[in-house]
Amino acid sequence: MSVLVEGISVIVRREAIEKKFQGGIETFKKAVPNNTFCADKHLVRVGFMSPQDVESFVKFLESHHLIFVYQQKPIDMVVVDQLRGPTIVADCLEFSHVRLGDSGNSVAACWLRENPLNIAGITFSSYNNEFAVPEGWNYENSLSSNFTFSPNGKMEERLKLLRVDNNIEVYLDPSTGKEVYIGRIGRLKQ
Repeated sequence: MSVLVEGISVIVRREAIEKKFQGGIETFKKAVPNNTFCADKHLVRVGFMSPQDVESFVKFLESHHLIFVYQQKPIDMVVVDQLRGPTIVADCLEFSHVRLGDSGNSVAACWLRENPLNIAGITFSSYNNEFAVPEGWNYENSLSSNFTFSPNGKMEERLKLLRVDNNIEVYLDPSTGKEVYIGRIGRLKQ
């Protein structure tokens, strides 16, 4: 099985949460600052729409004894971009865009690498076409279906902030005349 990757996802080893995060997976789940939590038996995924929110969440996890990177290798978590995959080489993780049945639509997903097949120097992953998604997720209303990318620091040049509704920033994209929504997190409780 695998977990959905949308926006910028923080992928955490479930085993690390159980061993290091006081209160285990249930307490971790309650600490997630949005509705993007999903998990398979090996990995937990929490998604964000801004690098600043990812950085805050990673710092929060580090304050709870999880280790992001040690000697340039991911330990308990990996940051994974929906378009490009892991932001650091993660030998334990597979990433791919996978097809949703016969619909022609695809989503990004990642999974723990378990005993990959190696035939004639080509590695075949262990993906089985099943993935965990957040509660209430559906493709039509997802980032996978409605993804727009603005490079960090370029958003203000391209979009005009209209308002902030709770933790949702609402922008106008003048090139399309459409509103663009960016979910943000509030302050994380240490």
